[in-house]
Amino acid sequence: MRKPLFHIAAVIGLIATALSIPVAAQGEPVRVAEFLAECPISHRLADDPIVLPNLAGASHFHDFFGNHSTNARSTQQSLEGQTGNCNPASDISSYWVPTLYRNNTAIAPTGVTFYYLGEGVNNPAAIQPTPYGLKIVAGNAKATGDADSIARWSCLHAGHVNPSKNFVTCPAGTMLETYLDFPQCWDGRNLDSSDHKSHMSYPVAGGCPSSHPVSVPKLRMVLRYPVNGSTAGLRLASGTGQTMHGDFFNVWPRAEMERRVRNCLNVVIKCDHNGNHG
Repeated sequence: MRKPLFHIAAVIGLIATALSIPVAAQGEPVRVAEFLAECPISHRLADDPIVLPNLAGASHFHDFFGNHSTNARSTQQSLEGQTGNCNPASDISSYWVPTLYRNNTAIAPTGVTFYYLGEGVNNPAAIQPTPYGLKIVAGNAKATGDADSIARWSCLHAGHVNPSKNFVTCPAGTMLETYLDFPQCWDGRNLDSSDHKSHMSYPVAGGCPSSHPVSVPKLRMVLRYPVNGSTAGLRLASGTGQTMHGDFFNVWPRAEMERRVRNCLNVVIKCDHNGNHG
């Protein structure tokens, strides 16, 4: 006669206990240091409040995500208290990337996720909250080839297509995808710099260099575009796919950022949009 399954499971549990074999607890958190925000496109302007502040229309076109109010004149103070379109709604930060075109038709991304990660440094417990008002630029809008580009283009659900620093041909039924990793080592003093990059650095061998000793969450922008097939006519407002770049202006409420770093990144746990797990 077959024993009931619940009886068999109980016996297995007793044996595991006797042999000191760990049994995964129900609801055990995923041990990945991560929290995230998803923010669809909010608006499109030829503005860049970090690189070309107060110069409306002086930039190539950017797609803006998050804070609804972002424009060339945006400051920390002007962004505060505004609304955004992120999930979670508490994130009213501003994010932007160059607009993608096929010929002269703009193509909006249909999936936009901003991951805050603890990877890249060997000691996630030492990660500190991203400073309020911090401005970060990643990528090179003036890249002329692969050597001076950190862009990465690939195809969603088509891992057999090798990623490239320029646009890739994606099979039917898939989407063109790009992601940018932002520097995660801060100099501990400046919220911006004259070139908008010198106050930040990438880790070296799993640690932040002495010139930029403060590790903050690693921001990864992931954008998916409803594009597949030929790359003919594809271009960014800044040029080739190699010129993909992104900007981030942090106005996460301090308490929300601090809670997520403490509860998700420092202890290496994957959190949901609300900064919770389990």
